[in-house]
Amino acid sequence: MCRVIGASRSGYYRWRRQTKGKRQKENEKILMEIRESHKNSRRAYGSPRITGDLQAKGIICGENRVARLMKINGIAGKAKKKFKATTNSKHNLPVAENLLNQNFEVEKPNTTWVSDITYIWTLEGWLYLAVILDLYSRQVVGWAMSDRLTSDFVIKALYQAIGRRKPGGECIFHSDRGVQYASADFRDAINSHGFIQSMSRKGNCYDNAVAESFFHTLKIEHVYDYRYETRAEARQSIFEYIEMFYNRQRRHSALGYRSPVSFELEAMAA
Repeated sequence: MCRVIGASRSGYYRWRRQTKGKRQKENEKILMEIRESHKNSRRAYGSPRITGDLQAKGIICGENRVARLMKINGIAGKAKKKFKATTNSKHNLPVAENLLNQNFEVEKPNTTWVSDITYIWTLEGWLYLAVILDLYSRQVVGWAMSDRLTSDFVIKALYQAIGRRKPGGECIFHSDRGVQYASADFRDAINSHGFIQSMSRKGNCYDNAVAESFFHTLKIEHVYDYRYETRAEARQSIFEYIEMFYNRQRRHSALGYRSPVSFELEAMAA
């Protein structure tokens, strides 16, 4: 080989012993941090959120560099899959006017909440999950699970959210036209606490896009990785995702890649 390239043996071995360049050393350190961030995100993060993690640690690097290192080393966020939203709006109960009108940006907490219900399969049967998010920070402020699709567990999620947030004054509560939200019991619950009810237009999934986006994220990043034997197992798994990861750790693109809790804390401190 030395003869082919016209180099001496001593020169070749001196080249082999050379220390790594500055750029290579930096890339190796960044790659270690990328692997750690990817692991902590439950392998969900792609390059934008991992870049946010690294920059929060004071590591100077751009998203292009992170994306390149991830691609070279076979590290990728979870692939998007199709997600079908479901609701039962075939009823003769009263429906509320759409007050939200796809205005998903609000300036203060507890001014607009959005809610939705999804189904999660276990080997014991379906588990139903209702969530309530504050549009201000996208934080899940209330949630409840049940093996029965009734208005009771949606009311339970509502009371959890009220207990946590203690909203003052009028707060818009937006949902789809599902029978659980249109029921007399649920309408009595929100009216008694001063909420203004709002509902999506018939057949328009975009009117409740934030709540449906949360379920898409939950299932892509978490639920589809598991085969739940029991509802109890699914309950514990989903509780940990919502409370330990989504609210407190997961970086949200709409919040400048901060978690919902961090976003609210930073706003309070400003």
